[in-house]
Amino acid sequence: MNKNMEELLSLKESIITYLDRSGGLHKLVETCKSFKDAQVEAVYRFSLDVNPSDVVELDALLGDCILHHPMKATSLFQSVYFLTIKTLSLIEHIETENQVNVVLRLTHIPPFPNYFMDLSDFPRGYGPMRPVAIEGLVIAMTPVIKYTKGARFLCAEEKCPCSRGFHHIRVHAPGATESATVRSDFTCFLCTSPLKEDVKSRVLGDKQLVELVHVKALDVLRGHDPSYLRYQSVTLFLRDELCNSMKIGQIYQLVGIPAHVHQGPTVTWSIEACSVQTVMPDYPCLVSENFKALLAASACSPWRFSAIVANTFGSPVVPPGLYSTLKLILLLSLVQTEGESAGTHNHLDLLALTSDTIIIDRLMTYGLDMAARGVRHSVTGELFASLSRDDHGTGTANIHAGSALLATGGVCLIGDLTCYKRERIDVLQSVLENRAVTVFIPGKKYGEDAEQLLSFPVQCNFWALTEAATPSRKPVRPESVVLGSVLLAHARSIKADMSPEAEMMIHGYYMASRRVRSDTSLASPVSATSIKLLIALAQAHAKLNLRTRVLEHDAVIAVLLCENSITLKHGKFFFTSDSCLNVYMGILKT
Repeated sequence: MNKNMEELLSLKESIITYLDRSGGLHKLVETCKSFKDAQVEAVYRFSLDVNPSDVVELDALLGDCILHHPMKATSLFQSVYFLTIKTLSLIEHIETENQVNVVLRLTHIPPFPNYFMDLSDFPRGYGPMRPVAIEGLVIAMTPVIKYTKGARFLCAEEKCPCSRGFHHIRVHAPGATESATVRSDFTCFLCTSPLKEDVKSRVLGDKQLVELVHVKALDVLRGHDPSYLRYQSVTLFLRDELCNSMKIGQIYQLVGIPAHVHQGPTVTWSIEACSVQTVMPDYPCLVSENFKALLAASACSPWRFSAIVANTFGSPVVPPGLYSTLKLILLLSLVQTEGESAGTHNHLDLLALTSDTIIIDRLMTYGLDMAARGVRHSVTGELFASLSRDDHGTGTANIHAGSALLATGGVCLIGDLTCYKRERIDVLQSVLENRAVTVFIPGKKYGEDAEQLLSFPVQCNFWALTEAATPSRKPVRPESVVLGSVLLAHARSIKADMSPEAEMMIHGYYMASRRVRSDTSLASPVSATSIKLLIALAQAHAKLNLRTRVLEHDAVIAVLLCENSITLKHGKFFFTSDSCLNVYMGILKT
């Protein structure tokens, strides 16, 4: 036995030991049980999660092979899997090693610079084709479509042994296109006769294409001068169990293998994903000693701290004392953003009506820099989502994220609503009510038999103006924004629970407004959905005051802000705050 054979045998023994320790052998047996009742297949696929660090501790050579020669490592695991299946008689109808398709899902990568790929680095495509760790923002994706995982080919010459059996099996490899797996010009390796595909034995899988861009591209989306910046997206392939594991507008860290995709005379650089993990950005959330002292000094009043902060907010662009109510609502909306966390959330949108449009626009732009993620929408751009044809040979639709989806977990500054057509305003209104945007994909146009209707959640707060113009001067970005962001980041991280007193205040106000409506025979603007707005305002005020419990005082602020908004929209003739509060007090007494 030569040295190479001894090395291969040693590596295979290490694989068996690793499978036994990691539970891979048990998973192999369970997977084979699912194939017993199924029909005979040309390819049997097995997916295995592998932590390279654990493999290195067991066998350094095997760990090095997985990290630097993934195709060779896959071939070794394929051989071990086939021998195990035949030895234990796990699948009766399997004949050749080619029928075993092993996919190694690397869960982690060593935390060294050489194993991390920065999406802002250029040029790409000249490095080794080995697993790397990547972090990026999803800006586009396709629907889930089919691809060929494996196919069986038979020799056209009937006397050839390859005219039967499973000698010619082709499976998908990272970076390979559909034509690399299935086409009509393959020849037999024994007699060089043409091969024909056994179409009934073709095995299909799911795949999805995703476009990633560096997270620093979000700084450009805030509306800053991008003249010296350039970020290019990279295409990521998700296959089978990884499909639908990523969402537009979210940040992910993944392990993938770079690959060159050949499309005719052109070659594109892409990544085959092995594993995907959601990234929760770590924002600094320490409160300075000055703010702690201010909070302690204003503890005598439940509203003084938030009033002082709102009064000084935006002082580089608006003098203190002006637009105090608007400043307070901007702060409440900022602390009421959900970040990248999922789940139910009470959003706090803002529409400012003012004749001082330039100043208000500057104030909102100033506040946008304090958001965990802020996107300034361009009137000529797409607010929610747009479609294009995928250029990687699939012919399917590519869904591009608009400003609202890119602002997930933050604030989307829409700007002047008078610049939008009525149709777009109606769409915006529908999204605000449902907190989701629906994308229609015509089947015939994008190579599908059936039409598709996909829904994407909209998880951001909207800021807008009426009759506002984009400021002619360059937006001011003073250093105080950084300090304010660290207060706001801590406030955003607070989870404020409703107290019974606050719930009673909001419920009583809602019932009082309904009572006034019945007395005046006027349609009340306070609908059942307005309760969510009142709760969001009360929660935001509590978080701004760094409290974990929503008190009755926070609910009072929410009621007053809601009343001011109603008065601004409908006028004082509708009903006054005093009448509504008087009715509310009567309800409490009963």
